[in-house]
Amino acid sequence: MRILFVHQNFPGQFPHLAPALSARGHDITALTAAGNKRPSPVPVVYYAYQKPNFDRSISRHVGNFAERAERGAAVAAAAEKLRAKGYLPDLVIGHFGWGETLFLKNVWPNAKLVVYAEFFYHPRGLDADFDPEIQPPSLASNIVTATLQAPLLLAMHTADAALAPTRWQAQTFPAHFQDRITVIHDGIDTDRLQPNPAAQITVGSRILRPGDEVLTFVSRNLEPYRGFHIFLRALPEVLRARPEAQVIIVGGQEAGYGPLHAS
Repeated sequence: MRILFVHQNFPGQFPHLAPALSARGHDITALTAAGNKRPSPVPVVYYAYQKPNFDRSISRHVGNFAERAERGAAVAAAAEKLRAKGYLPDLVIGHFGWGETLFLKNVWPNAKLVVYAEFFYHPRGLDADFDPEIQPPSLASNIVTATLQAPLLLAMHTADAALAPTRWQAQTFPAHFQDRITVIHDGIDTDRLQPNPAAQITVGSRILRPGDEVLTFVSRNLEPYRGFHIFLRALPEVLRARPEAQVIIVGGQEAGYGPLHAS
């Protein structure tokens, strides 16, 4: 079977699946953004995309959808070039979050399209108003969140099927999409990620070894959306109870979602 993966940061969520399918004899290719320099376990084709610089008259509400539509058009243009060379995938698997899968059915109508359905935005009850301290509910924030639903709804509409890594993530989607979503965990390489009795790490002047009390907080970005401010506030009480504990914090300093700071 000829299978195409589509992801701006490939391999993204597919570092295990893509090579596993290749090992089974399938013809695997990945389509990814030209700026992606991550090593790939399978052959890669790149698409050109530059984030549009919208006129100020374009509101954030329209811009959210327009940006994803522009990326989707760029991916479709690259797909059209592949089709012109005779490339016809049987199956396309792509992350739906950035608009990349929106127009692929227009290029390959006979290919089955499976989208990675990671999360569905909601104005209330999930990502927008989970902590009034950092993002008090407002009509403006609700509208912005609602506009983020539009490209996701279109992506789900055009897909033949979807996969989500957890039941909770699958359940964020509207009920009429539930029967299309299969829950398949991303997987953990337990040969690589397992206890090592000889492991040690040097932090400053201290060497930490198995058996030491270590408390970690690891996140792509150290931001309120990911609970970092709550973790920091809990540390004094935790360290009073466990004075020998060593705290290791690993993460970036950018804002991935929501505001960057909380008091």
